Amino acid sequence: MVAERIYRQTFFGVSALIFVASAALTIVWGISMSAMGGMPMPGGWTMSMTWMTGPNWISAAAAFLGMWVLMMVAMMMPSLVPMLFRYRQAVGAAGGTHLGWLTALAGLGYFFVWTVFGMAIFPLGIVLTNFEMQQPALARTVPLVSGVIFLVAGGLQFTAWKAGHLACCREAPDCGRAIPANSAAAWRQGLRFGLHCSQCCFGLMAILLVIGVMDLRAMVVVAAAITIERLAPAGERVARITGVVAIAVGLFLIVQAAGIG
Repeated sequence: MVAERIYRQTFFGVSALIFVASAALTIVWGISMSAMGGMPMPGGWTMSMTWMTGPNWISAAAAFLGMWVLMMVAMMMPSLVPMLFRYRQAVGAAGGTHLGWLTALAGLGYFFVWTVFGMAIFPLGIVLTNFEMQQPALARTVPLVSGVIFLVAGGLQFTAWKAGHLACCREAPDCGRAIPANSAAAWRQGLRFGLHCSQCCFGLMAILLVIGVMDLRAMVVVAAAITIERLAPAGERVARITGVVAIAVGLFLIVQAAGIG
């Protein structure tokens, strides 16, 4: 019992330190990006400097990926910690040893998935940015497209697909699977956590990308929505409420882009 209590204190203490450090660095990075301003674009919107690579594409990609990983750690830690703790308990109940290492490995697998998503998002963002800078007519459609993305993201919150992934995130670690107690299984478990989480968060992360990947206010709102729908007793109801809000914002943006009202 004493050892278990020490582990709990250590686990939650280390998790809190990781969250605080990543949040602080994300805030500093976000403020520095905000200070750089943005580029006014046709259609009345501003392009973030996040997508301005300059002559050194590799350095820009590395900087974006570092920023992305920090942001993901800060945003996802509050909802990931209970999943990892339940995973540790399940592995311990199955007779596993080296529980701290296995738990850490599962966490690394989780964030590896988000890292891969960041690696895919950056080149896509660069391609879209170049098109928008070269084609003013395309740039003018961005506010309207943003509204449509809000609508789609809000609609996803009501789907069985969303509910299924949300249930797996809330019921982790097993989600109906056995929990072997070895390093390879811990890594695979972390990958499963990450895949379920990324699909569960797909709509909300799309909204964040539309608003601005380094917009601190948007990060806080999206992270809060993700955390609450995972941890609140009525998680599916929270997801639907978030969907209603997203749909309302999407309709507002579409009307605004159309010049109505």
